[in-house]
Amino acid sequence: MDELVVKNLNRHIRLNSAEFELFRNSLKFKKIRKKTFLIKSGEIAKSTYFINSGLLRLYQIQEDGTEKTALFAQEEWWVSDLYSFYSQKPAVHFLQALEPSEVWSLSKVQLEKLYLKIPKLERFFRILQQNAFISQNERIMDMMTKSSTRRYLDFINKFPDAEMRISQKHIASFLGITPEFLSTMKKNKILNLP
Repeated sequence: MDELVVKNLNRHIRLNSAEFELFRNSLKFKKIRKKTFLIKSGEIAKSTYFINSGLLRLYQIQEDGTEKTALFAQEEWWVSDLYSFYSQKPAVHFLQALEPSEVWSLSKVQLEKLYLKIPKLERFFRILQQNAFISQNERIMDMMTKSSTRRYLDFINKFPDAEMRISQKHIASFLGITPEFLSTMKKNKILNLP
């Protein structure tokens, strides 16, 4: 655990050993089975999660019952329903394990205490939120301006092992297309772009 978390933290800040111990002692380890929910829509997201191993999916269920995937989170990512986590209002997303996973949870209460004791952590999480905001805006622009084929190819470039870890149904919901259309694109080799 220490190695992955230290690597993750070191991308933006450096903690001394006492600060790291305080941070690490605020985390709770969880092994979760495939299909386990860490957050359900309508509940308050009380924690954010660092993925030690495994893969999680953040998604919404639309009024017509269809699922819309907002993101896939893999090893060394932090993930939560950010709206709910920061506002402490009911979540609009579900956060579910797509495969057996190991996560470290950090509660909102603990995070607020850590901000006071280790101000550098405020910078770390601010950078994560800025990056999440940028990524979300890029995704919105991609959905508005790129073809489904281009979105798929970009997705596979970003997540090379996605097709081995994520069902076609979930990939399609992330891309904003039907699984049947994704299958047709692949079958007709539409994806063989230069």
